Amino acid sequence: TPQEEILCGLFAEVLGLGRVGIDDNFFELGGHSLLATRLISRMRASLDVEVSIRALFEAPTVAGLAQHLGHAQAGRAALRAYARPAEIPLSYAQRRLWFLHRLEGDSAGYIIPVAVRLAGELDVGALERALCDVVERHESLRTVFAERDGVARQEIRDARAVRPSLAVVGVREEELAGVLATAAGAEFALDREPPLRAHLYGLSAREHVLLLVLHHIAGDGWSLGVLLRDVARCYGARRAGQAPGLAPLAVQYADYTLWQQEVLGSESAEGSAISRQLLFWREHLEGLPEQIELPSDRARPAVASHRGGSVGLLLDGELHAGLLRLARSGGASLFMVLQAGLVGLLSRLGGGSDIALGSPIAGRTDSALDDLVGFFVNTLVLRTDVSGAPSMRELVGRVRTGNLLAYSHQEVPFERLVEVLNPARSLARHPLFQVMLAFQNNAPARFEVPGLAARFEPVAVGRAKFDLSVSVSERRGEDGAPGGIVGEIEYAADLFERGTVEGLAGRLVRLLAGAVAHPDCPIGRLELLGAEERESILAGWNATGREVLPGSLPCLFAAQAGKRPDATAVVFERGRLSYGELDRRSSQLAHHLRGLGVGPETVVGLCLERSLELIVGLLGILKAGGAYLPLDPQYPAGRLAFMLGDARARVLVTQEALLDRLALATASARAAVVRLDADAAAIAAQPTRAPLLALDPHHPAYVIYTSGSTGMPKGVVVEHASLAASNTARHAFYPDMAHQRSLLLSSIAFDSSVALIFGSILHGGTLALPSDIAADAIESAIRLHDVNCFLTVPSLHRILLDQVRDRAPKSLETIILAGELCPPE
Repeated sequence: TPQEEILCGLFAEVLGLGRVGIDDNFFELGGHSLLATRLISRMRASLDVEVSIRALFEAPTVAGLAQHLGHAQAGRAALRAYARPAEIPLSYAQRRLWFLHRLEGDSAGYIIPVAVRLAGELDVGALERALCDVVERHESLRTVFAERDGVARQEIRDARAVRPSLAVVGVREEELAGVLATAAGAEFALDREPPLRAHLYGLSAREHVLLLVLHHIAGDGWSLGVLLRDVARCYGARRAGQAPGLAPLAVQYADYTLWQQEVLGSESAEGSAISRQLLFWREHLEGLPEQIELPSDRARPAVASHRGGSVGLLLDGELHAGLLRLARSGGASLFMVLQAGLVGLLSRLGGGSDIALGSPIAGRTDSALDDLVGFFVNTLVLRTDVSGAPSMRELVGRVRTGNLLAYSHQEVPFERLVEVLNPARSLARHPLFQVMLAFQNNAPARFEVPGLAARFEPVAVGRAKFDLSVSVSERRGEDGAPGGIVGEIEYAADLFERGTVEGLAGRLVRLLAGAVAHPDCPIGRLELLGAEERESILAGWNATGREVLPGSLPCLFAAQAGKRPDATAVVFERGRLSYGELDRRSSQLAHHLRGLGVGPETVVGLCLERSLELIVGLLGILKAGGAYLPLDPQYPAGRLAFMLGDARARVLVTQEALLDRLALATASARAAVVRLDADAAAIAAQPTRAPLLALDPHHPAYVIYTSGSTGMPKGVVVEHASLAASNTARHAFYPDMAHQRSLLLSSIAFDSSVALIFGSILHGGTLALPSDIAADAIESAIRLHDVNCFLTVPSLHRILLDQVRDRAPKSLETIILAGELCPPE
C-alpha cells in the first residue's frame, strides 16, 4: 500500500540502509530506542499520525506497524517559528538547571567540555570567524538568563555583542591536562555571560588544542555533534575565503520552548498531554523508596561534594552477541537487557527489590530539532520490581513492560515531575533515583576540517552528579557484527573508593555472562565473584591458623604475673594493683568461690561498679573454674533478674551497696551472694596461690547477653579456647600491648570489654578504669593515668574529639574504633 511504501522508506532513512522490506524487523536491523523516537517523528511529519514507541516494539515491522495507522490519532501540532513574546520563558529543563545553578553553583553535571587536538597549519582567524558564525546561527549560544522577582527568562543577545575571540595560549604538553581541567571547571555567570566559551592552546606552531565549554542550560550530548559539525563546516568555508552558506535553521530553541508549552498544554486542563502523563507518573512512582541502598565504602554526607572518578567497563564481542540474542528472544532492546542486568546486580548487592534507575532520552521528538544546539535531553525514571527471585529472561520482560509504559509518557520533563511528586529533598542525593544508566547511541561527534588532523583530547573534570552513572556504547564491525560494548562507571567519591567500583564493574560483567549462559536461572544464583575473590573469601580470609599458647586464661595470666609481679596491672582513680597483688587477691577469691561449689561449667554472676574489685572479681571467677556473667548495675532490675535466672547462675559476686537493686534477681535465681566488701575478711583468709584446677579448653569462660533484636536478651557462651585464640590474634595486630596503658570505656556487659581487658592483663599492659564515661571524666582519667590507648565506637570518639580537640593529652597514641560505620573523615 502507499502507506507501507512510505514506511519502508522511513525505516531505511532512519536506519541508514539502502532499502527495507515489509517484513524486516526494525530492531534486528539495528534499531534502538533513540532511532525509534526519530522514526516516530518522521512518521508524524510524513503521515500526520501519532504512534507510540510501545506500538513499534509490539509491531516492529512495516507490515505490523501499518495496521496501527488506521486507528492512530492525528499528529500533534508541528514545531514552527513562533512570534516572540516580550519575555521568553525558560523551558522546563532549563528551569530546574537554573534553580540548581543558583543553589549549588556550577558542577560537572551542568558543564559539557570538549577538546579537540588539531595537527597541521591552523588558520586561527578563520577558526575565530567560524565560531562567530555558529554563535550567530544558534540563538541558544548567545542567550543569557536574566532574572526578575525570582523568575528567570531567556534574553537572546545580538550576535555582534557576544562574538567569541580566540587568543592562542602557549602550554607545554605536560601542562595540558591540568590547564584543560581548570578552564573546564570555571563557573559561568549565566545572567550576563553567554553559555559557550572557547579556548585555544598552542603546543607548537603546528599543534593546537581547541577547548569548547558549553553550559548544559544551552546544550546536551547531541548538541556537541551539531556544534562541532557546524564549526568545522564554517571553518572550511572561512579558510577558503567564503561565507559558510549553511541552510538557515527552520526553528530556534526559543521556538521549541513556546511549542513545548503549547503541545503539553496546561496541567489544570483535563485531557491535556501533561495532565494525562503526570497522572501516569504519580501512579507509577507511588511508594518509590527515597534512595537505593548501595554497597558504599562511606556513609552519605549531609551535603554531596560532587567529587567523582570513573572506571572502565568492557564487554567482549561474544558477550555482546549473547546479550543481543537474549534481547531478541524477549522482544526487547539491548538497553533493556543491560538495564535488567544492572538492577539485578544492585538487588544482589543489597539495593532491595524496588529499584529505580534514571536514563536520559534525547527529547528531540520533532525532526526540526535534529540540527539545533539546545537543552532537549529529558530523564526517565525506570522502575523495576526485582522481587520473587526472577530469572534474567523474566526480569528482561519486567523491564520491557515498565520501559514501554515510561516511553509512552516520556514528554513530562523530569524537572516538572520532581516538582509535582515532591520527594523528600536533600542536598545529599539526587531525587527519585541515584543511579543513572545511559546508552550512548547518538551519532558520534566528529570534527573534520580540511588541512588538519583532528582527534579528541580527554578533559578530566573529576566530578559526579549521581552516586553511580553507567554509560555504555556498542562497537560494530564493518559488517555490522557485534564488536563489544565499552563504557565507564562514574562514581561519587563521597561514597566509593575506586577499587569498590572496579569490583562492581567486574560483577556486572560476570552476572551478564551468567545470564547469557543460563537465562532461565534465578538471578540470585548467578555467579558474581571472580576466581581471585572466591579464593580470598574461601581460603585466604580463612587462613587464620596461628599457634595458640597452651593453657587456660588463668594460666596465661599467671605467666604474666610471674614475669613482672611489680608492674601495674589495673588502676582506678588514685588506686592501683600490681600484677602480683591482682594475682594474690584473685586467687583468694577463687578459693572462696570454690568453697561455695564453683567449678567448671558453673556460671557466676558479676555485678560491680567500676573499681579495682571489678577485675579482681572477674579473674577470681575464672581461677575458680567458673564462667563469669557480666551484669551492669545500671541495667533495669527486671533485666538483671532475667539474665541471672536464664543463665542459672549459682553464685553472684557483688558489693553491699548493690543488694537492694539486686533483690529481685537474687530472690528469683536463688544464687549464693558474695559481697567483696562485706565478706572481705573471709576472702582475705584464703590462700594466695591459685587453686589447682585442670580446665579443659572447651570449658566456658564467660556468658554474655546480646541486646536482643526481638526484645528478649539472648545468652552466648564463650569457651576458654575461643578466648585464647582471639587473644592470640589480637596480639598479632597489636604486638606492643605490654607497653600500652589502655582505658576501658565500655561496660563489662558489652563484648568489646573482653578485647581490652584480656588484651591488657594477659600481655603485661596496664588497664585503666574511668570512674564515669562522661567526656570530662574520660579526659581526666587519660591524663591521670597517662593512658595511651583506648577502644571506642566512632560516635563517642567524635564527642571526645570535640571535647578535647584543643587540649588532647600528649600521652594518647592509639584509638581503636569498632562497632559502627566510621564517618568519612
